[in-house]
Amino acid sequence: MIKSKFTIITFYQFKKIDDILNIKNELVHFCKFNKIKGTIILAEEGINGTIAGLFESIKKFESHLLGLGFANYNPKYSYSKFMPFFRLKVRNKKEIVTLRSKDVDPENITGKKIKPKDWNNLISDKETILIDVRNNFEVEMGTFKNSINPNTKSFTEFKSYLKNKLNKAKDKKIAMFCTGGIRCEKTSSFLKHHGFEDVNQLHGGIIDYTHQVNQDENLENLFEGKNFVFDDRISERISEDIIRTCHQCGKPCDEPTNCKNVQCTLLFIQ
Repeated sequence: MIKSKFTIITFYQFKKIDDILNIKNELVHFCKFNKIKGTIILAEEGINGTIAGLFESIKKFESHLLGLGFANYNPKYSYSKFMPFFRLKVRNKKEIVTLRSKDVDPENITGKKIKPKDWNNLISDKETILIDVRNNFEVEMGTFKNSINPNTKSFTEFKSYLKNKLNKAKDKKIAMFCTGGIRCEKTSSFLKHHGFEDVNQLHGGIIDYTHQVNQDENLENLFEGKNFVFDDRISERISEDIIRTCHQCGKPCDEPTNCKNVQCTLLFIQ
């Protein structure tokens, strides 16, 4: 029985969309009627979103997605006692996750999707190059032990990391992870296009991995710290490890805070 009042669903699907405006109007009407809030992004390449509502409303939304033709929308769930969004936003963009490269085809070409139960064995192999494809702030909140931080401010910078740091590892075993899987879909497709052969990605991302760890007492949690999430909770604790320090006093701390200045989007630890 779910004790939390609200269900949060993170989802995406790479699928060519021709009638974006009609789908947008459908989703806006449906979500408003069912009191669902959050953000949904639509582009010609597919759909991406994180939304929250009552359990029954989210189940209805999933049925509605299927009716709109999104049969493989990769849902990940978490729960909250409070509504984690202030409003509903359904937006049209050029990409559902911005990489700005034509060297990708995530609908058809990606790396191997590794289930959480097999992930620990993969990343425990010393021959595996483990890469966190999230931005620097997310990585510093929490990550898998011994993973590489590309030190990017935005996802588009990963192309430079590939060119400058990873291009000589085309014959190596690559393992990648992100919050829910969507950035790994594009990254793995990009790597495959550039000649990398053994490309692997954590299926369902950190969110699904955490869910599996909580469900299976035999599955060891190898993630340290907190997982950054894209709603007003900002982060979810995955382990008791605190791997950050306060920006002001330097003591161990991993409580992210939004700057109160409405013209500033800075996140910091305090």
